[in-house]
Parts: sequence; C-alpha cells; structure tokens
Amino acid sequence: MEMDQEEALYEFLENATEPFTLDDITDYVQESGQKRNKKLAFEIASYLDARKIAFRQDNRSWVSRRGCFEPAVFVITPTRLELLNGILIPGHRCVPFANPLVMPHRYQFIWNGNPVPVTTTEAPPEDLYPYYCIYGEEFAPQYIARDNPKNEEAFNSDPYEDPPEVSIHTLDMRGIYRESSFIPGDRFVVRTLNWKECRFELEKAGKDEWSRTDLDKWLETAEDGFEDSFALLGPGASTEEQIAYAYWFGGKRMRTTPAYSLEEFLYEKTNRVEAVPYGIETRFWFTGKDIPDSKCLQNYAVPPDRTFIEDLLYKKNIPISEFVILSYVRDAFFRNEKDIDQVINRIVPPVVHLEEAEWDILADYLSDAMEDFFKGYSLFVDQSAGPVRQRVVELHTAVIDLSARLQKGDIELAWLPRHTFIVLSQIQGHAAALLEDLAFDESPEEAEIIAMDNSLDSMIDTYTEIKELINNAMDNYRRSNLTVIHGGKNSGQLWRMIQLSITGLDVWRRAIISHECTMEELHKLIQIGMNWQNNLRFRFYCETSDGGKEYLHDKIKLGDIDFRGKKELIYEYGTKWYVKVIIMSSYQPVKDEAIRFVAGDGEAPPEQIDGPRHFRRLLACLETGGNTEKISARCELGEDFKNSFDLDKTNLKLRAVFQNGEKNE
Repeated sequence: MEMDQEEALYEFLENATEPFTLDDITDYVQESGQKRNKKLAFEIASYLDARKIAFRQDNRSWVSRRGCFEPAVFVITPTRLELLNGILIPGHRCVPFANPLVMPHRYQFIWNGNPVPVTTTEAPPEDLYPYYCIYGEEFAPQYIARDNPKNEEAFNSDPYEDPPEVSIHTLDMRGIYRESSFIPGDRFVVRTLNWKECRFELEKAGKDEWSRTDLDKWLETAEDGFEDSFALLGPGASTEEQIAYAYWFGGKRMRTTPAYSLEEFLYEKTNRVEAVPYGIETRFWFTGKDIPDSKCLQNYAVPPDRTFIEDLLYKKNIPISEFVILSYVRDAFFRNEKDIDQVINRIVPPVVHLEEAEWDILADYLSDAMEDFFKGYSLFVDQSAGPVRQRVVELHTAVIDLSARLQKGDIELAWLPRHTFIVLSQIQGHAAALLEDLAFDESPEEAEIIAMDNSLDSMIDTYTEIKELINNAMDNYRRSNLTVIHGGKNSGQLWRMIQLSITGLDVWRRAIISHECTMEELHKLIQIGMNWQNNLRFRFYCETSDGGKEYLHDKIKLGDIDFRGKKELIYEYGTKWYVKVIIMSSYQPVKDEAIRFVAGDGEAPPEQIDGPRHFRRLLACLETGGNTEKISARCELGEDFKNSFDLDKTNLKLRAVFQNGEKNE
C-alpha cells in the first residue's frame, strides 16, 4: 500500500464502530489512492493480520479496536495513596479500552454528567511507576516523561538517573470521594464513551456489591483469554497488544461487570499469568514458563506488504523498510561519501551473502535514491541530525552483522545468553525506528534530537553488554568442545554439560554430570546450586509434543530418558518455582571425574518467596526503594542475600554431598 492508503486504513479503523468486511475497508481505502491497485484487498487483509490492529471475527469480517471496546465497561480500583491524596492516576488503568495513540494525561472523565477536573501531583518517579507498569516496567519512565515538557527535560538531562521529583496530571477526585463516601476497596465502573478520543464515564461500585462467585467467573474468563492470546499470538509486539487480544478472546463477559480491575487481576488474583522478562522488555506469559527465544531477527514494524527491495533484504534477515534504506543514503551524504558499494556494505554486512544479481538490484535502487535525494540535501540543515543518524547506522549495521554471524555459526543456542535474538531484535527494531524518523529533509527539534541521543546511548550500552556475553559464551563453548579422550575407570562413560535456569529470572547454573545421574541425584544438585533447603515437594517432567507432561520417576537415569528430540526437562519445586534443565554438549570425563558446577549467575531466591514476580519486586526494592522498602525486602530475602553466585562455595557443598563423585562412578 501507498502511504496515503495506509493513512486511510487507520482512519477507517479509528471510526469503525460496527463489524466490517474486507470490501468495506477496501472501498474506503481505494478512494484515497491515486492509482488503482488490484492487490489492495489482499494487502489490506495481510496488513490487518500482521499488525494486529483489528480482530478477525470470521473469514469475512473484522472488528476494530473501537468496535470491540466502545461502549464496553471495565473497573478501576483506587489505591489508598490515591484516596488519601484525593486523586486518581489514569496511567495504564484504561488499557486496552483507550486509543493507544493518546497519552493517559489526555484522557477525559465524566462523573454524574460533569467533567472531572484535572490537577497535578508531585512525587519521586519511583512512586509513580506502579501506575504505568502494565505498559511494561521499562516504558513507565517514558510515559511519565511525556506527561509534560518539564518532565521530559528532567529525564533527558541524565538518562542514567531518575530525576528526584516529577509532576504528572491527575484527576482531582476530592469532591467525588467525599460525596460518594468512597472507602478503600470500593471500585469505579468505567464506561468507554469514545475509544478514539478517550472519553470515559465513572460510576461507583461498593466493595461488597458483587458476589465472589461472579468475580471468580470473570477471573476464569480473563485467564482463559490471556492464555488463548499467548498460545495463538505469542508474545506479540507489546503488552498492550497482548491485553487487547486477551479481552477479545475472553469475549463479552470479560468486557462487562462484575469484574476485577486489570491491576488486581494481573498482580493479585491470577495464578496462571505473570509478567516475565522478554529480552530488554517485559511481556505477560504463562506462569512458570519462559518465552522461547527466536533464531532470527524479528521486527514487528516491517511492512507486511513489502516492496521488492524490502522483501529482498527481509529474506536475508534484515527486516527494514525503505525509509531505513533512505536514512542510510542520507548518512552517506553526511559522510560526503559517493561510493555505492560502501553504502551496501553498511546495509548488508559482508558476512551476509548477496548474489551478484541481488547486489546489482540493490545498487540500482541506491543509485536512483542518491540521485533523487542529492538535489534536496543540505549538509548545513543536517548538522544536528547527521551525527545521531551516523551513530544509529553504525549500531544497526553492527547488530545485523552479529546476528548473521551467530546464525552462520554452529554454537548450540543453549550456550548463548538468555533471549539473545530477542534482545538483538529489540535493539535492531528501535534503531530502525530512529532511522525512519531521520530519513526526511526536515530535521527533528533539538529536544527530540537529545532524546534520540540518550535513547541511542542506552541501546549501545545494551548491545555492548550482550555482545560481551555472547563472546564469553562462544569462548566457553569452544573450550568445552576441545576435550580430549582420557583413559581410566571412567573411560567410555558418557557425561553431559547441563544448564539450569529458573523460569522468569536471570538466575542460571551450568554443571557437568554423568548419564548415570538419577533424577533424585539431579534434585540434590539443583537444591545445592540454588541454595534451597529441600522443604518443598519436587518432580521432574518432559513436555510432550501435544503440550502435555510426562512425569519421571526419581530412580530413572539421565541416560535412560527418551527426550523425543527436545533435550530438556522441567524441575517443578513447590508451586512457585520451575527450573529448566537443558541437556547440552557431551563431555569426556577425566580420571576420577566429579560432578560439579562450572559457571552461573545470580543468587537464587529463597524458596519461601512467593514466586519470580515477587522476587523481582524485592530486588527492585533493594536497588531503588526507600529505606522502609529496603528493610522489608532484606527481611524477606535474609541478611546473607548477596544476589551473586559463589562457584567455589557451591562446589564445596556439592562435594560434601556427592563424596567426590562416588555417586556417579
């Protein structure tokens, strides 16, 4: 589709309140196009399915976000802090019932037919983050920064430190709380009057007004909706997308009352859904499971109706739009560079093989683009944006190059850092978005350039960290595969490198064990490695191809397990902790070889902690919380908690239990 046709598509969806057919939207979009496109209907259908901007009702019709969530109702439960201060913070409370293009401080609320007045509230950023974390904890600072120019200036002044205090727009609820005799536990039923413009109507619901049975039914519906969205769509492009589809799959019952607020559901009520790490971001996911890594770059912003040149690069695992290519062209002008081969080598690093015909096609495209752009390019105008664009180009090229090298290598993915390709995809996607913003003649304003530069610093830091971890993993992998065959009583016995990682946390261990190791002995190994006290029930299982579980007897040996292709086990400890056991490369034991740990990172949570989500909150309190929060977190974690892995100390405990390998001889 052309740009004006894409704009028309979004315009149609913003105003569609009833289900529509492909013919309806195609006719509307076609009217905006300057030329007739015979493939337009197919392109629109692909666009809707790929971008997830409308819900498919059946094979013929769709429902827009507006059509789904207007005039549906949802619930907001004010916190004690809000009641004490006579305010209500919209924040993430209206997801997904609000147009995501509108910032929360622009929402409009009505009470008894009258607009709710707006005030401002000052507080340290960390006190406000919980009201924005459903967008993703990593995005909360951005939402607060964009509330007003002073906040943005405060955050941009030092990208590595939060400002001491910020101000946000909040609803002035003093009169409403007083007139309605609002008490802790009471709720607001919120009706979406206009999804596009984010207008809502508030109505009070007493804390005992709804029965527990009705609330439990809503809870079950919501859990089913979220799990369906995970199973059918994966982690998606954002938490907002996940939540929108959860409400769609949950059906009309999920969009009516009695209901819990989204915050209550996600952070207090459900045992089936939790927030988990997803590269440098977070997503909601099945409790106790990690989001699997991909094996290539994934950029959700790439056009589904790709042009010929976009498709050529996409097939080379370079998921970019033509706007990114044009930004590379502008970068060449800024460098005063006219050699097309140099531009191609930045867009497509030499490690990515291009056939001669493909090279010629890309060279012809760039030659035409450089000729078209050269007449209107001004180095003087580009002085502010040019240096930032150049840095982004270099980062983007480095990510493409590193990803391609990993794909060409023969390293087992289990050796790579957690979510390697997801992290690289996120860096590449953010870099590509910046390049698209810098592809045009008009230079962004100075404040936006500063924000871009700060964002770029953070991306470069993340890339440097993941590259260092990858290099270390590659070195460890190569060393582990340079073992020699030794004689002795263990000669001929099979040993394995295994990796243990706690689901939902960046806590992992790597160990060497024999194929003769039983599940009972593996349990002891995990207990020692995680510094747990064996107070909870445990069991091992393999996941079957149909999504089921095959539980393993304590006496079964590692070498006797039929993995059926996927060489990993799940260790279930109590009801909160799951450890993934990945069977890695073979290891040739030396004489008197002993079971031992060889690497690891992060101190495991004490077993009595209430799951990964609560553990992550405790770590956040230790790092950024106030004195009271730090004392409380330290009390739960224990005074000896250091959040680091002591390899030597752990192996001493291991030898005491396994008696220098006698268990595995």
